[in-house]
Amino acid sequence: MNINESHLCKESDHLHPLSRTTHDSQEIEVYDTTELYGETGRFRVLQFSGEAIQGALDLEHPRRVVFEYPRAMIHLMEAGDPYFEDVFLIGHGIGTIAGYFAEKRFKVAEVNEQVVEYSRTRFGYNQDNVLIGDGRSLLENEADRSYDYILLDAFTAAGTPAHFTSLEFFGLTRDKLHGHGAIIMNLMGRSDNDRLIGAIHTTLSEVYPHTRTFALPAEGTADLSNIIMVGSSRPVTYQSRHMAGFSEITPELGHVIRDPR
Repeated sequence: MNINESHLCKESDHLHPLSRTTHDSQEIEVYDTTELYGETGRFRVLQFSGEAIQGALDLEHPRRVVFEYPRAMIHLMEAGDPYFEDVFLIGHGIGTIAGYFAEKRFKVAEVNEQVVEYSRTRFGYNQDNVLIGDGRSLLENEADRSYDYILLDAFTAAGTPAHFTSLEFFGLTRDKLHGHGAIIMNLMGRSDNDRLIGAIHTTLSEVYPHTRTFALPAEGTADLSNIIMVGSSRPVTYQSRHMAGFSEITPELGHVIRDPR
């Protein structure tokens, strides 16, 4: 989900609607546009209920990764372990990251079956590796020590679902990762004085000895942007020039998030 600038210029002369469906009270829209965040070209967009865009395809350059946050996540994966093989991804969208790494072994969890259908019929996703259901429940069924990376890119209108940010969830991810593995999360928040981001980071640090957090610049301190957070049992490495505009930040200390009892 692309959070930085959570609206698209929607003048009628730029848009060509292709599909619109309501699934579980959420409207899912696919359209083509000639303008995306100020860039002109030919783009195909997946969007929920007029909210932030879930994915975009450059129709003239289909292999291009359009948004900054998947480019940064891809770099973190390659920098951390260039020989990784197995990934569990929660949140499918149009299949950008799994499609980029088509030669790797991805297992993808997506709660919305219509999103998966559109990824195939409108965005060209052709991998047979998507499971329909809640990502945490599906991950629980995986064997321990199975994955090099666990990626989280799951959103509702209220943000990242709470059961993906708890101490218990992070403990589950640690169990499913190889000893050298890492969890990489795309979150929504502010780069400064964000209590939820601070709490998620504090909770993650209870499970993983090495963490790093990155943010895209926002117009104002109160504006939301994409936040990438990484947890690992070994130091997290990266090169700033390949982070697609993300800069490292230090979240404030927060409370530990627990599952409801």
